[in-house]
Amino acid sequence: MALFDAYVMVDWSAAATPRQGADSIWISLWERGVGGTGDQAPVNPPTRSMAVGWLADRLSDLAARGKTCLLGFDFNFGFPAGFAPLMNDGKADWRTLWRRLARLVADGDDNGNERFALAGRLNGQVSGRAFPFWGCPAGAAGPTLGQKKPGGFDEAGSLPEFRLTERRTRGAQPVWKLYAPGAVGGQTLLGIPRVWELRDHPWLRDHVRVWPFETGLVPMERPAPGTILAAEVYPSLIAPDPAPVKDAGQVRALTRHFARLDDEGKLGALFAGDPALTPEERTTVETEEGWILGIGGEQAGRPGDVIRDPAEIYRQSFAIIRREADLGRFSGPMEELAVRVVHACGMPDVAATLSFRPGAAEAGCRALAEGKPILVDAQMVAHGIIRRRLPALNPVICLLDDPRAFDLAEKCGTTRSAAAVRLWADRLDGAVVAIGNAPTALFELLAMIAEGAPPPALILGFPVGFVGAAESKDALIASGLPFVALPGRRGGSAMAAAAVNALAGEAK
Repeated sequence: MALFDAYVMVDWSAAATPRQGADSIWISLWERGVGGTGDQAPVNPPTRSMAVGWLADRLSDLAARGKTCLLGFDFNFGFPAGFAPLMNDGKADWRTLWRRLARLVADGDDNGNERFALAGRLNGQVSGRAFPFWGCPAGAAGPTLGQKKPGGFDEAGSLPEFRLTERRTRGAQPVWKLYAPGAVGGQTLLGIPRVWELRDHPWLRDHVRVWPFETGLVPMERPAPGTILAAEVYPSLIAPDPAPVKDAGQVRALTRHFARLDDEGKLGALFAGDPALTPEERTTVETEEGWILGIGGEQAGRPGDVIRDPAEIYRQSFAIIRREADLGRFSGPMEELAVRVVHACGMPDVAATLSFRPGAAEAGCRALAEGKPILVDAQMVAHGIIRRRLPALNPVICLLDDPRAFDLAEKCGTTRSAAAVRLWADRLDGAVVAIGNAPTALFELLAMIAEGAPPPALILGFPVGFVGAAESKDALIASGLPFVALPGRRGGSAMAAAAVNALAGEAK
């Protein structure tokens, strides 16, 4: 018999105003059995207050009918060891900390909140400086809250950066981080009081229990009728369902995931956590840190583990990118291009600085689908393009080593990269151009087009370096031509090739 009759998964948000769509609250509910709701479309309440109201209504209905429910939230239920005693007069007690946060947090019905000010006050109490919480807008920074990560984590007598469960979770972010892509601290400060509110709700007071604090780290048996078991979950453990909004796909995938594990008799064991925990560590988890459901045993990913399955490496890589990179302004082929560029360089922050002309990525896809050539400035770009992804066996052309480029460069007193671009003249019309090395190649291309050469369908501008790279991309951005570029000094052949590969996959 399954442990639970229903599964409710919540993707939380620390938004300061009512919000729907991306980066807002999404809730998925699935109920099994006769009279159950089945697999409902996720709901998207615009405020935290409305989300709590929706949850109280649905959960109390389940409890009244004697149904058991797994209630998952995607924020931390606890903090690294040592924080609770600092807040609770030396007591490592989750209840006291939750109750205190519920009193301290000001979170209005309109989502207005003071989480950064609260974090500063907590830092002041704990350390007297901008530690351990960090990350905020410039206007919220001050003596007890900084924009950048402080030093001092994991030093003798200090606080750890990560909980025990996060040390076993690939890609997990520290709860102390409040701001920027991937941050979970704001959601935690605003989320714990809301779970406490549900636990203390008059309709739910005798029904909600919090795992593992009120159950221990033990294999789960079927709870008593009407039990609502709240647990911390980590959406990136599994791939999201296809959905226009990633968060909606994640919560729906989680409800199905846990329901399937329950059907297979595998869910109960996950509530025991990692069997490698020492008795002291288990006490820490059960009293103050909490645990992520699904981390443990084969899921643990302890230091020294090596993932060898190529498909799993790709899955986890792209899950981390979509969690950490700022992709909210992209859609369609441009979103895929941004993801691939981040994957090529390992720097999620480049997504926030990518510049593009609307419709440029789509134009590149059309050109590739029509069989247009791909013109590149360096052999490294050419070698990075995956030929099997190309939709029409598109020719990939690099003329850097053409003897004519040597002669033309010497004659004109320019670089071989710029001279090779001059040899593209009869191939430019409607082509896809990818420049991942030489700023002089991009300058030469823009000059040719200004002189009357036919424009390509798309210019991918990723030249790299300290001399001319930023200036050449600035000129591209100002040209009015269809482009995607990474402003500044950063760039490279791997990024340029990744951009082509992304468009090729979308063109198919």
